Amino acid sequence: MDCLITIDINTSAVKVHAFDMNGRLLCWKKGSYPTFHPQPDYSEQDPEQIFITTLYILKNLLNEYVHPKKYKVTAICFSSSMHSVLAVDKNGTPLGNAIIWADNRGVKEAEALKQSPYGESIFNTTGTPIHPMSPIVKITWIKNHDKERFAQTHKFISLKEYVIKQLTGEYVVDHSIASSTGLFDIHQLKWNQDSLDFAGITADRLSEPLSVFNTNLFLKKEYCFTLGLPAKTTLIVGASDGCLATLGAGIVGSGRATITIGSSGAVRVAGKEVLKDEKNRFFNYLLADGYYVSGGPTNNGGVVFEWFARQFGDFSGDLDFEDVVNDLFKEAAQVKAGADGLLFLPYLLGERAPLWNANARGMYFGLNISHERKHFVRATLEGILFEIYSIGKILETHRNFDSLYINGAYASLPIWTQILTDMYGKNIYVNDHHDSVALGTALLGLTQLGAYRNLEAAAATVKSSEIYQPNLKNHETYMKYFEIFENLSYKLKSEFEQIVTLQQSL
Repeated sequence: MDCLITIDINTSAVKVHAFDMNGRLLCWKKGSYPTFHPQPDYSEQDPEQIFITTLYILKNLLNEYVHPKKYKVTAICFSSSMHSVLAVDKNGTPLGNAIIWADNRGVKEAEALKQSPYGESIFNTTGTPIHPMSPIVKITWIKNHDKERFAQTHKFISLKEYVIKQLTGEYVVDHSIASSTGLFDIHQLKWNQDSLDFAGITADRLSEPLSVFNTNLFLKKEYCFTLGLPAKTTLIVGASDGCLATLGAGIVGSGRATITIGSSGAVRVAGKEVLKDEKNRFFNYLLADGYYVSGGPTNNGGVVFEWFARQFGDFSGDLDFEDVVNDLFKEAAQVKAGADGLLFLPYLLGERAPLWNANARGMYFGLNISHERKHFVRATLEGILFEIYSIGKILETHRNFDSLYINGAYASLPIWTQILTDMYGKNIYVNDHHDSVALGTALLGLTQLGAYRNLEAAAATVKSSEIYQPNLKNHETYMKYFEIFENLSYKLKSEFEQIVTLQQSL
């Protein structure tokens, strides 16, 4: 029987799945790797570690399940997180770690781009909000602060491009990942000259942009042998994780929105038109040529709750991390909506939408003598979800959506989903598939292989049988607290800047 392999290189782990030609999951494996924070506002990953982990997990899945079951691998399709930048020399050797989406070191460069004559046109042309997350800002930071590395760099690529280069020997980037760089014209599907000029590079220092459906890639001989795959195994370049999570949630047309919460989070809609916002608060990325995924991302999703669990969870009795997290969820469930007046601003990694303030910082507000640890747990969870709600609230002023679909490792946990349902005051549907990115990658790959006539037909196969309904009393409570949450998030802008200045001077 034929099968399709998907490889998702995300922030905390690589996930490899095998699907049959009807989109049914056969098996999957995952391997984790760390993110390094060598200085405040720095977030980096080791590209060699990510590639080795990817190869190891792929080989294990093939050897432990696919080959013994006599499945024939028809194709491999790739996805990955966005906004990473890795400098490599002329031999393809990394010049240090990759700078990932959560990195905020380029605050000054982002502000300079916003204030420049290029700023407005670059946003409208590329669809990427101007923020330190953006590769155009990261490359500019390297140019300004690491001149030796900048001079030695042959190519600036993403982690996905690095993995593909190792496997195939080719420097290529799909239109979807390219559309999240701030360097790519999403209308003409080519590198944008104004962006290149601002970053101080030429197009030949970037990879060749290709359609997400491109199949003109082949494994190197040594990897065909190592993995036990034919030399002509089809490689589909694929797209970005955010866009594929949207496809994997069944969201392609109007009237629907999807919420994804993993390490980070996002609220997205999809369609054939670019979303226009007078304040430039939303992204417009390419799922495929002519299909745009629009919305807003947050830096502070599950990674914030993981931070809380590590700092304040009870690890006595040899409990593992998952047990500790589950115990914290049980504590949170003991506290009513609003955490008895304790609010949490979750901005541990700065923030993207809707604030677009890399200097934003975390804070507990409203603390009084009656609050216990369980209130902090509940407030932390609610703060993360208030931020998710704030994105959807503004997005809904531009695109109507009657239905909300939720996916991601954290979003599908019952307490998270119910709180979010109460905040929105709308029914929320949980996708049946445990991993929407993997499913979206499979649907894109299967569309290219002819299993579906187009992406709309592929999306129509996605099922969401579990429904959460809002508690309207909790909704009223959350709206009262959200007003304070939102006001604090904007009013503290100058204080955020002051504390960041002090933190950076330490």
